[in-house]
Amino acid sequence: MTQTTPTPFTLEDLKATMIECAGAAENVNLGDDISEVPFVDLGYDSLAVLEVTAKLQNHLGVVIPDDVVEQLPTPRALADYVNVRLAN
Repeated sequence: MTQTTPTPFTLEDLKATMIECAGAAENVNLGDDISEVPFVDLGYDSLAVLEVTAKLQNHLGVVIPDDVVEQLPTPRALADYVNVRLAN
């Protein structure tokens, strides 16, 4: 039996979820490389990030505890966390 590798969760996937949940601050272009930009600088407060992670949990089945969310300050950190959980 061949084992399949899950499709990686990309920053583009995350951007789509972010836009779906809360949009973006007027001065933020999510088309730019936002991978290392803190969520707060993108106009996403802690409540908006929790909304994004809740949607990811519902769509992907990846549990992201609230206390872990606080330790994921950038889109790259969140995408990396999701990918590690999808691989397990």
